[in-house]
Amino acid sequence: MTGFGKSEIALPTKKITVEIRSLNSKQLDLAVKLPALYRSLEYDIRGVAGGAIKRGKADVSITVESAAVHTSATVNKDVFREYMRQLNEALSYSGIDADYDALVPAVMRLPDVVSAQAEELSEEERAAVMTALDEALRRYDLFREQEGATLIADLLHRVKNIEEYRRQVEPYEKVRCETIKTRIRENLAQLKSDVDTNRLEQEMIFYIEKLDITEEKVRLDNHCRYFREVAGSEETAGRKLGFIAQEMGREINTLGSKANESNMQILVVKMKDELEKIKEQVLNIL
Repeated sequence: MTGFGKSEIALPTKKITVEIRSLNSKQLDLAVKLPALYRSLEYDIRGVAGGAIKRGKADVSITVESAAVHTSATVNKDVFREYMRQLNEALSYSGIDADYDALVPAVMRLPDVVSAQAEELSEEERAAVMTALDEALRRYDLFREQEGATLIADLLHRVKNIEEYRRQVEPYEKVRCETIKTRIRENLAQLKSDVDTNRLEQEMIFYIEKLDITEEKVRLDNHCRYFREVAGSEETAGRKLGFIAQEMGREINTLGSKANESNMQILVVKMKDELEKIKEQVLNIL
C-alpha cells in the first residue's frame, strides 16, 4: 500500500500538479488538499482516488502555479479619485500639506476602493484537474506494482526458508524418540524397583505419540504451498496472505511445544523469525 504518483498538466495560464502518497494502514484513510477554487471537486476526487487506492493512509495534494500575472482584485478608479479629491480639499482647508506616500495606502484601505470578484472554475480547468488525477493514479499504481513484485519475491523467499527449516527438523525428530526412551529407562533404573516391561512400552508409545508432529508438518507444508499459490495468482491477496500466515504460525507454535529437543526448538525459533518478517511485509500488500 506504500505508493507515490505525480502528474502535471499545463493550461494557457496555469500549471496543475497532482501528487499522491500513501503509507500502510488496514483501512482507507484519505486526506485531500485542494486550492479553494477546487473545493467543489473534492467529492469527485475522493470517489476516484478512493476507488483506486482502496487501502492505506493516503494524501492527495493538488497545487496550482499561475503562468501569468492575474488577480481577482480590482481597483475602483472612480471611488479612489473621489476619496482623493475630498481628502485634498480637507487638507487644503486645514492648511496641511498632503503627504501622498502616506495618503495613498490609507485611501486604498477605504471601503469600496478595492473589490475582489470570486473566481469561477471553468469546465476546461475542471476536466484538466480530473485528467491530471487519473494520470497520477496510473503512475501510483505502477509504483505499487513494482514494489509489490519485490515484496512478493521476498515473501516467497522467506516461505522457502520456513520449508527448509521444517525439513531440517526430521533427523532430530527420529533421534529424539530414542533419547526420550533412554531417559525414561535411566530414571526408572535409579528407582531400583520392579517394572512391568510390557506396560512400560505401552506407556512410552502413548507418551511419544503425544509428541508426534507429523500432522503439524503436513499442515505447515500445505499452508506454505497455499501461500505460494495465492501470492502468485491473486491481485489483492494481502488480507488472505495474512490469514494464511496466522495458520502457519499455529502449526509452528504447536511444533515448538511438542519439540522437546533443543536442536528442533532452535529450528522452530528460526521459523518464527521468518514468519514474523512475513507478517510485517504482508501489511504492505493490498
